Amino acid sequence: MSQPKDPIEPQTNSESSSENALPFVAPCINLSLGAPWRWLKRGFRDTQRAPLMSLGFGTVMAAILGVLVLAAWQVGSAWAVFSALLGTVFVLPLICIGTYAISAQLERDLPVSFRRTLRASFKRYIGTGLVFALVLLIVFLVWARASSMISIFLPSSSDYSSADMAVYLGTFLTVGMFFLSIIFAASVFSLPMIMHRDVDAITAIVTSINAVMRNKGVMLVWGVLILFGISLCLVTGGVLLVIFLPAVGHAVWHGYMETIDASAFPRHKMGITSIPRSS
Repeated sequence: MSQPKDPIEPQTNSESSSENALPFVAPCINLSLGAPWRWLKRGFRDTQRAPLMSLGFGTVMAAILGVLVLAAWQVGSAWAVFSALLGTVFVLPLICIGTYAISAQLERDLPVSFRRTLRASFKRYIGTGLVFALVLLIVFLVWARASSMISIFLPSSSDYSSADMAVYLGTFLTVGMFFLSIIFAASVFSLPMIMHRDVDAITAIVTSINAVMRNKGVMLVWGVLILFGISLCLVTGGVLLVIFLPAVGHAVWHGYMETIDASAFPRHKMGITSIPRSS
């Protein structure tokens, strides 16, 4: 029985389409409300199958999140919270590429390799990932400008009523949720697609937004589930983040594979995803 080729070696791309024939966006399916729970279950299963690598990435992600939250708590200002959120949204999705690489290896019945995972995380797709980060930076700059303008709703004197503060906080939260929704829609499936297929960052972002818009209720459940899980982990001391965060990373990969049909786009010529899945 022939052995699968090492995915680090170049592969013949028999599935490639010509560049001009590539679609603008990859199609997606309509999901059921139970899909997020199914993704999370598969995410915890991958964490159990590759515990050392998964918990290693989980430790790094939990440490970053813990430092940012602690710094924001000590400063105790809205801008500190905003900055912490900025750092979290920028750094954690990029680190999650490591968990995608782990799940991709498990799907192909490959031994989970530390070297292969790091190459996938920091070498193979770093260029496209940086373009993705640049797009997020532009969104955040607009968000920062909008947040600074909200200060006009802040009571100017110490003698303010609860209604005055409610207007300020309500406006701040509304604007924040609006931009968070944009970032969530743009990022939830884009980085997995960049790792899975040879696509540019804009195509991946548009595909992610399209999938979210076609499955608004399901993705709302997924976002709330992640937020609830992180909040519960923080309330219980943050230790469980080491397990929960990599499980979410694995779950996002499975969510992407279930939702997006990227078969029209060429495979990478090298790396883990250059060969088909065995499961």
